[in-house]
Amino acid sequence: MRGVKLGGREESSALNFDVNVKLEEKERKSGRLIVGFVLTVGTKPSVAKFEVEGMATLKGKNPEIERLLEVDPKTKIPLLLHRVYQRVFMSTFLLATLLDTSYPPSDLLFSGEMNKAGAGEPVEREKKEKAKGKAEGKKKTVKPKPKAKR
Repeated sequence: MRGVKLGGREESSALNFDVNVKLEEKERKSGRLIVGFVLTVGTKPSVAKFEVEGMATLKGKNPEIERLLEVDPKTKIPLLLHRVYQRVFMSTFLLATLLDTSYPPSDLLFSGEMNKAGAGEPVEREKKEKAKGKAEGKKKTVKPKPKAKR
């Protein structure tokens, strides 16, 4: 996990969060799938950038694993990505707190923003041995919270 405060004036305007994701199937066996991921969340204007890289291990019956890889028709995002974001959100929140910057919302991937024209591309998955995808341009506007007086 990496986070960097880029500067900028977040108090003067609302922030848009952009999400970029790469999913890549690393290993598949009966009842088990390992998927590598890189999840990058940046802000516009450029105030902060968070990047989480890791591996997700899916265990269970093959139809259950395939269900996690299916793309949600409403959000155009695989259920696996929702699960990954739920797991890394708290770490991102803590990192943003340490950097003294706004954090991405917990429902960033769950909002209907992806369905709006020009809002981004769906995550795609190749059917064979590789599952690669990109969810670019996922945006959500968040008003910064007032800083606590110290």
